[in-house]
Amino acid sequence: MATTRVGIINVTGYVGMELARLLHQHPQVELTSVTGRSAAGQKLGKVFPHLASINLTIEPELGEVDLAFSAMPHKESATAVVPLLKRGIKVIDASADFRLKDVAEYERRYGVTHPAPELLSNAVYGLPELHRTEIAPAQLVSIPGCYPTSAILALAPVVKADLIELEVIVDSKSGTSGAGRTPTQTTHYSEVNEDVTAYALEGHRHLPEITQELNILRTGQALSATFVPHLIPMTRGILTTCYATPLPGKISDGEKGREWLRQLYEDFYKDEPFVQVAGEPPHTKHTWGSNMCLIYPTIAPDTGRLVIISCIDNLVKGAAGGGVQNMNIMLGLPEVAGLQASAVFP
Repeated sequence: MATTRVGIINVTGYVGMELARLLHQHPQVELTSVTGRSAAGQKLGKVFPHLASINLTIEPELGEVDLAFSAMPHKESATAVVPLLKRGIKVIDASADFRLKDVAEYERRYGVTHPAPELLSNAVYGLPELHRTEIAPAQLVSIPGCYPTSAILALAPVVKADLIELEVIVDSKSGTSGAGRTPTQTTHYSEVNEDVTAYALEGHRHLPEITQELNILRTGQALSATFVPHLIPMTRGILTTCYATPLPGKISDGEKGREWLRQLYEDFYKDEPFVQVAGEPPHTKHTWGSNMCLIYPTIAPDTGRLVIISCIDNLVKGAAGGGVQNMNIMLGLPEVAGLQASAVFP
């Protein structure tokens, strides 16, 4: 059986680099082409010494591949994706260009005119835990944002079971790699070190993803979310804490309610290879370098409010690893192929 040829558009960003690392060690595909405008013509290992074992030259244009990952910024990614789809190449897009079904919402949040709105109806939101059957036959899959991945997985079981009030709070802390590789004042070492700050209080771009996907799980009135992200002086990781008020009579008080809630989560994710219900509140380091999402659901004893914590590596489960998981499903490969490495600790 011929090996699937895979390429990466824009290997020079953090997501592109992480894709190259994961795909190079994948047992059933071959990474054959990588692009990067600023480093075109150079050996990948020369530009990134940690990828020296990958014997590829960074090209200005993608070579012959069967499946392509686009790690381009929003708007630019859609422009690059369209000709690939016309050539019959399967595409997995890491940008925000095909995540939202509402083109007006996309254009409002990202401040650009969508270059290919006709593709939005066919693009699949690539969260396997919710959309596996749609991902399998898809030609275009959009990798979810890192914050939405952690928040949606944390809240999906209680939203699906119609257990909570319509208002939820999502509080997330992320490492600086989530801002990308281009230096900015807010991610400069001297600015971010020894500092924690909330940002995007006027409305984060990832909020519509969170509400879009959670409301697909519900019937009746749509829920809304207050989402506040924070920048933490670390490289990788997202820790999300979600707060929700249970509907009256839905969940028992005390330890009985906590045990019931935990069982709900274990049942919901029992067949998911990359979601684990943790026995204690997880740390971001518990997922560092892995494709695992750790979730810890509990009930605050004083208020009865649900408190649900999730942890992911924003560059793996929140980006490149989630993309490889989607690729495996699209190609009919074992979903865990190339993604079974444990977290790196400490």
